[in-house]
Amino acid sequence: HESETMSLRTWISDTLQREFSPTHLLVEDESHRHAGHAGWREGGETHFKVDVVSMAFEGKSRVERHRLVNAALANGFARGLHALAIAAKAPGE
Repeated sequence: HESETMSLRTWISDTLQREFSPTHLLVEDESHRHAGHAGWREGGETHFKVDVVSMAFEGKSRVERHRLVNAALANGFARGLHALAIAAKAPGE
């Protein structure tokens, strides 16, 4: 199955593109910053930062935006995702 062989970073990016049609999307693997900490693995892909701008977040609170992103990426935790830092904004914010 293709989604199981692609990198977690690519899967996160593809999933967020599909779910939110963002005008801006940055997915950064920050695993190297967490070496030796809980959830860290050799090879990375455990700690990610996402910066996403989408109309889907218009009129929603910060908590609601984070819930949407976490729900969209829920399967990632089964794939080894340990921590996710989220910046979710509507256009113009």
